[in-house]
Amino acid sequence: MSNRNKDLTPEQNRICWLKGTEAPFTGEHLNNKEVGSYCCVNCGERLFSSEHKYDSGSGWPSYFQPYAAGAVSQVGDDSHGMDRIEVTCGNCGAHLGHIFNDGPKPTGVRYCINSAALKFLKKN
Repeated sequence: MSNRNKDLTPEQNRICWLKGTEAPFTGEHLNNKEVGSYCCVNCGERLFSSEHKYDSGSGWPSYFQPYAAGAVSQVGDDSHGMDRIEVTCGNCGAHLGHIFNDGPKPTGVRYCINSAALKFLKKN
């Protein structure tokens, strides 16, 4: 499933394919308030809508639901001595971040996503 984009920066590659994490409060999309879609930086698949983005205070862009069913996948992650659920691109498998059960209504979940794994497509 892995079709790596050869044009990724070293940081994007580290996040997407080595399952890295950017430092909190440093990502370019954290404070973005524009209307549009957040797409996978590797394959361009639409992953999240600005309509579902909110300020979680966590330091990473947060969303309460994906753009559409199947846009993202969830994978068990027991790395770093924690029991978490990893979020990957449903199309190419790139690592995006993790999902937590402390989000707002209506879903109650928080998709905590690395900015480096996303590119923003502004709505015209």
